Amino acid sequence: LNHHNNTSIQLITDGANPNMSSTIQMYASAIINDFRNDLFGKLDLPYTIEVKSRMLYNPQLKGAYTFVPGVIAMILMIICTLMTSVSIVKEKELGNMEMLLVSPMNPIIVIFSKTIPYLVLSLIIVTVILIMSVTILDVPIKGNILLLYIVCLIFIVASLALGMVISTITDSQQVAMMISLMGLMLPTLMFGGFMFPIENMPLLLQVVSNVVPAKWFYYSLNSIMIKGLGIKSVYKEVLVLLSYCVIFVTISYKKFKIRLA
Repeated sequence: LNHHNNTSIQLITDGANPNMSSTIQMYASAIINDFRNDLFGKLDLPYTIEVKSRMLYNPQLKGAYTFVPGVIAMILMIICTLMTSVSIVKEKELGNMEMLLVSPMNPIIVIFSKTIPYLVLSLIIVTVILIMSVTILDVPIKGNILLLYIVCLIFIVASLALGMVISTITDSQQVAMMISLMGLMLPTLMFGGFMFPIENMPLLLQVVSNVVPAKWFYYSLNSIMIKGLGIKSVYKEVLVLLSYCVIFVTISYKKFKIRLA
């Protein structure tokens, strides 16, 4: 800068999250401009610092790179949690649950019979979304496709178990739907990480976001699809999702009432 009156600084940001990377670019450019002003003041001198930004993983800044993993998380949450919770409560309202409970079936069999169809449907939906994202939106799948499906399966099981928990504590479809929509859909949108950067939120909200399963699923899905990372980079998110599976399955089994009254 002192010898040639000009210099360049390369700034490489994570383009997998365009909102966050753009914010980082603006902050970094402002800091560099302040540094130049501190060196030379506001004099009209030919000393310039040019910032050359490069987006890693998403150089075109396509919104689909963020949109596709977020849509998968939202759809799986709707299909698994909302539909599962409503299906069990519907049996209670129609009186069919009494016939199921007097049968020699174990409660765990009833739970599996209600969740397996939605599990299969969710896997089909994930496959369709991935095919459309690659063929229509040009979103690459850089990571291991088997690992991607394993993570999706873990999140599906956790969401199904959460829907079963809601169904065991409610007695009407309206209440179950309200809890699923207001209590789960809004936190998924707000704290999932694909609508609003969690790093920009206050510290309290960042702590609250850790209890939202969709956040960990979105981070792992984004790392596998867009960044092409392996299990060593997403093992923490996978362990969190597995812990949610164990917790929700245990609660739903313990809270499942074998007597209606």
